Amino acid sequence: MIRNAQLICLVAFLWMGSQKLFAQTDIGESSHWYNRGNYNPASIARPGYLYIFSNYRRQWVGIDGAPTVYNLNASGYVDEYNSAFGIALTKDEVGLTSALNPTFQYAYRVMFREDLNLAMGLSAGIYSREINATAYEAEVITDPVLDYTTEKFFSPDASVGFELQSKHFLYGLSTTHLFALWKEDDEFLITNHRYAYFIYRNSELELYNLTAGVQVANRRNLTLVQATAILRIKKPTGLIKGPTELFDIGVTAYSEKQLTLLTGINITRNMRVGYTYDFNFGANKIGNGSHEIVFEYRIPLRIIRDNGYPWYD
Repeated sequence: MIRNAQLICLVAFLWMGSQKLFAQTDIGESSHWYNRGNYNPASIARPGYLYIFSNYRRQWVGIDGAPTVYNLNASGYVDEYNSAFGIALTKDEVGLTSALNPTFQYAYRVMFREDLNLAMGLSAGIYSREINATAYEAEVITDPVLDYTTEKFFSPDASVGFELQSKHFLYGLSTTHLFALWKEDDEFLITNHRYAYFIYRNSELELYNLTAGVQVANRRNLTLVQATAILRIKKPTGLIKGPTELFDIGVTAYSEKQLTLLTGINITRNMRVGYTYDFNFGANKIGNGSHEIVFEYRIPLRIIRDNGYPWYD
């Protein structure tokens, strides 16, 4: 099964990588390695906890009207039904436009054996965008060519994904904004995206956890490849509950000449705050980089001394 999954993901990477590369892209967020729910609903199939994830992203600091993103995800797994249920809400502000994308998420997990599961996920909701032309500051406000009318656009929204989950490996495939497949691309609504990723994780080491992965994201003629490595430092306790996770640091490299620094601190065993910063080294450098602030919290769904579930699986 693992070999077949590796072959499937390799084919997906080659197919998506064959698309034309562009220098700039707005696909994804820097902190998505900690939360894949925005682009793969299958990833919410994680037992043991109710997970809450939120982040705020300010892109291209110093540029008026640069993108600002607000994101909130919450999900929980129900053992009796082998199912996870979640909600996601994303707001994106760019210039005079504002987009809102609320969705409901569902994932079902099939267990092949104790350390090998296949999760299948579906999300459904609405994608809307508003153009606030009244905020436009024209040099000649009486110009008859200018239209100050506020416009709103709506579209149903749905995404589907799969994730093969083993003890140390995750393989994922997903496609988002499915209704965009049946309409022409335009500047107001959003287009269909496709994702494929491979993640290695090891939480059995005494002094640190290790996460490393590769992801390919594609939107028509634009493809972005990125690779990441994250270390989460731990302090041994000698207790049954295991070591205490202290902080994490990592880096993500992009095919568009960009690096992202990933950092985070565990406030408690169930609460974490993080910060990411994007460094752009390309010829088309814009602004002073991008900042992202992350807050994560998990609530145990049952009271046991040691549930054996590491963070961010």
